Amino acid sequence: MTDLITTFQDRFADWLQSLLEHLQISLLSLLLAIIIAIPLAIVISHRKRLTEIILQISGIFQTIPSLALLGLFIPFVGIGTVPAVAALVIYALFPILQNTITGLTTIDPSLVEAGQAFGMTKWERLKKFELALAMPVMISGVRTAAVMIIGTATLAALIGAGGLGSFILLGIDRNNSSLILIGAISSALLAILFNLAIKILEKASLKKIVLAFLIMIIGLGASYLPNMIKASQNKEEIVIAGKMGPEPEILINMYKELIEQDSNLSVTVKPNFGKTSFLYEALKKGDIDIYPEFTGTVTASLLKNPPQTSTDPQKVYQEARDGILKQDNLVYLKPMKYQNTYAVAVKKAFAKENGLQTISDLKKVENSAKAGFTLEFNDREDGNKGLKTVYGLNLQVSTMEPALRYQAIQNGDVAITDAYSTDSEIKAYNLLVLKDDKQLFPPYQGAPLLKEELLKKHPELKKILNRLAGKITEAQMSEMNYQVKEKGKSAKTVAHNYLKEAGLLD
Repeated sequence: MTDLITTFQDRFADWLQSLLEHLQISLLSLLLAIIIAIPLAIVISHRKRLTEIILQISGIFQTIPSLALLGLFIPFVGIGTVPAVAALVIYALFPILQNTITGLTTIDPSLVEAGQAFGMTKWERLKKFELALAMPVMISGVRTAAVMIIGTATLAALIGAGGLGSFILLGIDRNNSSLILIGAISSALLAILFNLAIKILEKASLKKIVLAFLIMIIGLGASYLPNMIKASQNKEEIVIAGKMGPEPEILINMYKELIEQDSNLSVTVKPNFGKTSFLYEALKKGDIDIYPEFTGTVTASLLKNPPQTSTDPQKVYQEARDGILKQDNLVYLKPMKYQNTYAVAVKKAFAKENGLQTISDLKKVENSAKAGFTLEFNDREDGNKGLKTVYGLNLQVSTMEPALRYQAIQNGDVAITDAYSTDSEIKAYNLLVLKDDKQLFPPYQGAPLLKEELLKKHPELKKILNRLAGKITEAQMSEMNYQVKEKGKSAKTVAHNYLKEAGLLD
């Protein structure tokens, strides 16, 4: 409990920002769902066949896993708030539609007949008594949708939309239960508060409900005012994002500090933004401006026509630089010194017990030891596919999120895992990185990836960011990762300290 309170106090500013983002996403999604679902339900409520078809369609959408729905939107609308809101609206439509239709179709037929007898039109009946009578059932549907939206909105953090889910993802990545609890408890309390507030409206008059609706719209609009004011200021802002984990967060904070020191640009950093494909698509669509990428990832995963695998770092960089520029008009600046290549690791005690030193030695335990790999590693040619073709290994594999694989090997659930050579967990969990004796893994040097048009507009960025070229050794990067992940230091502080020690700050 003490750790939870301390962590909350330390990250209170981040929590407020995440809470605001979560509220913005949830409210916007709920309002859009209401605006779409209620008028649609009113129009179709007396057309039984059409009602059944639309309810079936909206019901089918609810069966699609939320993460899959988010992924489907990325190629069309990029990542961030837009796909998150679109997915949440789709999930919220069904309960609002269903309850509105139920409320309108279960009104006493004698009341409808009386209205018709008095010469009332359909609109007049709706305005005079039908909406008022159906309102408790309609509000109940809105209540269900609100709770569903707030819970599902935690996944928005996976595609860079922020929200309380960012605490949960960061907690999983850092193996920090306090962060996970802060995100989960905050989300649950928010859902409870929304549920209670909307429940009160079930017995309110139509005027009070409309007033509450208007207050929600005004409040939502007001929450975006600071960003709108900031965007209208003369100082141009660029967005630098990073993948999950401490290392990308350290690097993007280095980029930020160097750019803001040597230019008039303002930088917003978005750490733990998502997986490789998310950032790559976001960069191409302009949702972000820069992110650190690795040479081997560009050649193996991003290029549609990947070059032949090479172990020469300079050759791999040149192929990555030239290929990504030709394919996507993206500029890949000079890489840093260290290599954060893929690796296969086991506990040192397990290696000693089974005589393991190289990846080839895994043949000895191929049928008895279980491996825990990330989804990305398991599906890569320079990952588990390569272990099969190059090493002839057919391991028993369970796939999991990056942070969870280290917990799994620590708990003994798996004996083999993939790793990055600069991971702090190698030191923290007393692991041995097996020698890549058949040279499966290509070089992985990190460098900034950005759009060519951004560099044309701000050519000074090339000189600024290339100040990190050839710098940072594997030992230095591993130690920085250890300071953030295991010692709890902020990535911003660790990045600043390195830049200062390296003489890169004025």
